[in-house]
This record gives sequence, C-alpha cells and structure tokens, in this order.
Amino acid sequence: MEKLRFEFVVKQSEDPKTNVICITSITDTDKNMYLIPDKFQPAKLHEEIIKTQTFQKVKCTLQKRHERRHVWISLTQDLRNSYMDGDGNMQFKGYLLEQITSQTEQQTSAEALSRVLENFTELKKQSKQPNLKELCEKFVIEKFTKKTSSVTQWMVIFEAECTRIGIDEDIQKIQVFRLFLDDSCQDWYNSMLIKYTVNSEWCIWKKNFCETYVNIGWTPIRYAFSFKYRQGSLLEYALKKERLLLEINKSIDKHTLIDLIVTGLPNFVADEIDRNNLQETEDLFSSIRGLEYLINRRIVWTRDIDSGSKIKEKSLKDRPCRICEKEKKGTRYHPESVCWFKNRDSDRLKKEPIRSVNNSELEMSLNEIDPKN
Repeated sequence: MEKLRFEFVVKQSEDPKTNVICITSITDTDKNMYLIPDKFQPAKLHEEIIKTQTFQKVKCTLQKRHERRHVWISLTQDLRNSYMDGDGNMQFKGYLLEQITSQTEQQTSAEALSRVLENFTELKKQSKQPNLKELCEKFVIEKFTKKTSSVTQWMVIFEAECTRIGIDEDIQKIQVFRLFLDDSCQDWYNSMLIKYTVNSEWCIWKKNFCETYVNIGWTPIRYAFSFKYRQGSLLEYALKKERLLLEINKSIDKHTLIDLIVTGLPNFVADEIDRNNLQETEDLFSSIRGLEYLINRRIVWTRDIDSGSKIKEKSLKDRPCRICEKEKKGTRYHPESVCWFKNRDSDRLKKEPIRSVNNSELEMSLNEIDPKN
C-alpha cells in the first residue's frame, strides 16, 4: 500500500501564549520532500489527516513547542485526492507543493554538518587557549620561591590543582606553570622555552625543575626543627611550625608533630598544656589560643618594669648633681654615678701613696714643732 511521511511540528499560533500542531512537509517513498507553505501548515486545515488514528497519537505525543515527529501514514482514496492530483503531482487545496530532491536534501545536510564542524573546531581552539588569569584565580597554591622547602612536594600539589581545575594537556600546564614561579625562577623558565619550547612534554619540564631546585642540604630540616616562639601570637607560631614540618616530611607522625610544636613554646606556656588531651593538631591549636593571655600578661609586666626604670632615671636627671655643687662647678643635672669630678677624685686618691708611720716617729715629729707656732 502506498504511503507518505508527514512532518508534524509544534509552533506558536497567532496568540503567543498558545501552541498549534503544523504539518511542514510531505515525503514520498522515493525520499522526495515537498514543502507546505506557512498558510497551509496548521493541522486543522488537513481534515483527512485529523481523522486518522495516527494523528491522535501525534497529538498526544507533541506537548511542547518546537517538538517534531516524522510519521508515515498509509494513503486512502480521500488522502490521495487531498494531496495528489490526477497526474500524480503533490498538491494541497490546488496549490502545487515545492519539491526538494534527495540530492538537495543531502547537500543541505552536508552544508549544515560542515557548519557544525567548523563551529566545533572553533570552540575547540578556544578551549585550548583558556584565560590563564581566570584559571590561576582558582588555584589554591602559593608561588614557588627559592625559600620553598621541598620542590617535590610543591610539584605534587601543583599537579593535583591542575587536575582539579581541568588542565590535562601538557601545553596548558606549561603555560600556567609560569604564573606560579617567583621572579628568581623566571630565568630558568625562559631557558627551558629556548631549549624545549612550549610544545614539549610536561614530564620533561617537571623532571628538569625538580632536579634544578631540589634541596639536598640540611638547612630546611634544621630550620624547621629549631624554629621557636620569639614574639607575637602563639597560634601564628604553631601554624607556621606545622607548615615547616609538613613541608619537609608530609607523612610525619601526628604525635611527633605535636611534640615538636610544643617544644618550641616557652616553658611557662608549654607547662599549662595537658599532653594527654592532644590527639590532633587542632586540639593543640585550641589549647594554645586559650593561653594567649599568658603572653599578653608578661608583655604588660615587662612594660611596667621598663616604664618604672625610665621614671627613676628621669627623676635622677632632674635633680642637680651634689658633687658638682661641692666642687663649685655650677648647677649641673646628671646622675652622680656618672659625674666626671667623682671619677677624677677617685683616680687622684688611687695615685697618692699612703704613708705608714709608727708611734715613735710621730712623737719625734711633734717635738720638733715650734711651740710658738
């Protein structure tokens, strides 16, 4: 039995708020497509189609605007008379329908596919050149400097961040890598560009970087272990000490980590911490925060001593020197302990020899004195 394929599409009616089912094209078994003009597209004009059970299925299926279905309908005599004239030409209500051959359809499809591929290629190129500034803002990592303790551990964090952000290609990693190097490392990066270019493999850059900046000495380890509290916030000291220790050994035992942090605290602070209650570093940080008052109280007490010493020293400076007054050198204001005349008298007494005499010599000296005098 002969049949035709009708294309049903849900379109907007004259009222923008309502939809209407339309028939936009008819295709025969030879894949020849015939377009129906807009004025003849509403399904209510196709009385013979509406009577079929197939249309009832289409009506139940198409519920949203722009949905479409291609449905085959067997031709009855009434349908043939509605869509074909006596010579076999496709028509509707006396209007000859425009034919689109299969070749034209294939050409149109090829052109559409070509445009889609072009757009896809363009999008792919754009994805290969992302906005580096926006990507860097999403990274959670500090720049690498010469002071970074472990280059290997820093590289592990960098690659983990690249995976999280979605940077998988080597060229993208190399481009972003430059933005996380300190100025002192830019010479190394520029040298690598000259030797390998940005199109090289990431593993080459990674290996060269780690071998260049690996620290084989004991300085970072010595600094991390000997780092102690000097001044400021106790919590800030503890957090920095933890970071230094983790940078040199990420797998350090947590209890050892806690012990090393506490040993860097002043004894009068460490003695206030209950070691049995510390299971995690967070427990230690919580305890340290509650002991900040010890440092603040010590600072206030030290300031009081300093201010008292300054007041005492000031009062001594405001009083005139009695040694200068005794020596009739005028009124001078300075502490007596640093008076120049005091030091001079002391030196003079040291230089004069002390004469020792016995009683007989003293008696002879007194007899020789003239009584008249």
